[in-house]
Amino acid sequence: MDVQDITYAVDDGVATVTLNRPDQLNAWRAEMDREVRDAMRAASRDEAVRVIVLTGAGRGFCAGADMKVLQSTIASAQDEPGSSNRSGAAATYDRPIVFDPASRSDFQRQYSYFPAVPKPIIAAINGACAGLGLVLALYADLRFASDAAKFTTAFSRRGLIAEHGVSWLLPRLVGIANAADLLFSARTFLAPEAAALGLVNRVIPHERFQEEVAAYARMLAKDVSPRSLRDMKREIWNAQFQDLGEAIDAANADMQASFVSEDFKEGVAHFVEKRAAAFTGR
Repeated sequence: MDVQDITYAVDDGVATVTLNRPDQLNAWRAEMDREVRDAMRAASRDEAVRVIVLTGAGRGFCAGADMKVLQSTIASAQDEPGSSNRSGAAATYDRPIVFDPASRSDFQRQYSYFPAVPKPIIAAINGACAGLGLVLALYADLRFASDAAKFTTAFSRRGLIAEHGVSWLLPRLVGIANAADLLFSARTFLAPEAAALGLVNRVIPHERFQEEVAAYARMLAKDVSPRSLRDMKREIWNAQFQDLGEAIDAANADMQASFVSEDFKEGVAHFVEKRAAAFTGR
């Protein structure tokens, strides 16, 4: 995989995707967008990978869109108002991203494809997380924050709107009133408040951050069924569009399939035999 803006490494069943423009606080641009997408495809297809960690190099997770991209968007809009041949950030809004053709169309958009990746994605928020960087973190399945992390939606202070489905995602995590506060004000808030709001799962001291995130990811990779992870992730995201009865019916169908799976047999066997699990994902 040809990379410039990220690094990609696999170890102990965990693929780590690191945004790697530390001098720019990992500001997002087209090259990074392409490389992260390619990395997610590679991790999805690699049977050795069971969990994905997305993080940033240096002091930032992702400080949002690169200002050069935003400037090019302004220039493009002024030169060709209403044109479909837009450059910069605006050109990517409606681009389909199909990881799983069977996934909901909601999960086939420029930034909403993370739920269609069939493996858990952990956003390891090591530092500044703003704008589009926050959108990426919200589409992850789990969010762990360093106690050095800072957050802002940023959009209202750039004359923008709640981009890329954040108006759907954020209220589900923090409630409508809190989402309105964070979006309207674009104020900076710190990791403890992010945890209190329910935006992140856990805040970890910065000196232990990488170690504890890696330990959690390895636990998921080694101790639980990758088949269960895959199906549970799909169930959780699809359930956001289902009523209770539909969610129960979908789970019942999945349960019947799980009863004849190799991982179910192994899950019972390793417990009874009091040994470490050896799940295959099948």
